[in-house]
Amino acid sequence: MALIDNIIARAKSNRQRIVLPESFEERTITAADQALRDELADIILIGNRDGILALASKLGLQHIGKATIIDPATSEKTEEYAQLLFQLRQKKGMTIEAARELATTNPLYFGCLIIKSGDADGQISGALSTTGDTLRPALQIIKCAPGITCVSGAMLLITKASQYGEEGVLVMGDVAVTPMPDASQLAQIAVCTAQTAKSVAGFADPRVAMLSFSTKGSAKHEVVDKVVEATRIARELDPSLKIDGELQADAALVPSVGAKKAPGSDIAGKANVLVAPNLEVGNIGYKLVQRLGGADAIGPILQGIARPVNDLSRGCSVDDIYKMIAITACQAMDAK
Repeated sequence: MALIDNIIARAKSNRQRIVLPESFEERTITAADQALRDELADIILIGNRDGILALASKLGLQHIGKATIIDPATSEKTEEYAQLLFQLRQKKGMTIEAARELATTNPLYFGCLIIKSGDADGQISGALSTTGDTLRPALQIIKCAPGITCVSGAMLLITKASQYGEEGVLVMGDVAVTPMPDASQLAQIAVCTAQTAKSVAGFADPRVAMLSFSTKGSAKHEVVDKVVEATRIARELDPSLKIDGELQADAALVPSVGAKKAPGSDIAGKANVLVAPNLEVGNIGYKLVQRLGGADAIGPILQGIARPVNDLSRGCSVDDIYKMIAITACQAMDAK
């Protein structure tokens, strides 16, 4: 799969420091071992060193010794991180005692504090934890990127239809996080998804289609108005962004349809980034393409956070985690 090979190659070319806080989860530590073997990233594991090495030995893993292993119970940095968490959250009622407790006992919080302090570049969890558990410390500690107020999720769609997107590859958002974005949030999702297309998919020229059931006024409805307004706001957020909307999916993808329905558009018929009007459409849409169209769907890739923090499915495979390490590393390069 050329896209994944390219993502892995980019990650290897500029190794990033990626935290895997679920260090005692067998798929996670196995993926970490493979990443260290392949020099995909510099891996940081959180937990008791003897326990982690014992698990690695039990599983026959040979490269975990190359990881940086940090035990919050003994690390000289734990108090520094606890003080940082207290400073960030004291206006929300957090006490220093509660901050110390979280820093010491919750590896997802500890990992985000490592990143906030500049000692790591990204984090991946979710093999054991819920999406909420993954996002909560990220939003409380790392926070959203400048100008962004909502987190979203993008999916890489690798299809056999090479005439569409970038030789069959498209990036779609939001498919994972924000159920009913308003126009401002939808505009942010468009900007972030275009950025993911650059940093992860390697698109030199993201072309964003704001999807709807209407193309250029062919239907009238308040949900169409939202997409039109979101397109306007996105252009203000990023004047260099190549974007158009509202466009129906066929007008966005098929040159002959785009020329007929949206003559003069630089995006119609040429889109490689698709932004759904809400999460319901995005999630259903990518799964239909995946199941009925036989596309490979990779993600969701969380976007909008100041430093990359990604969420895994609890049903993920070792290979899924390995690929997400590479994806997170590519995001981290772009976030610096």
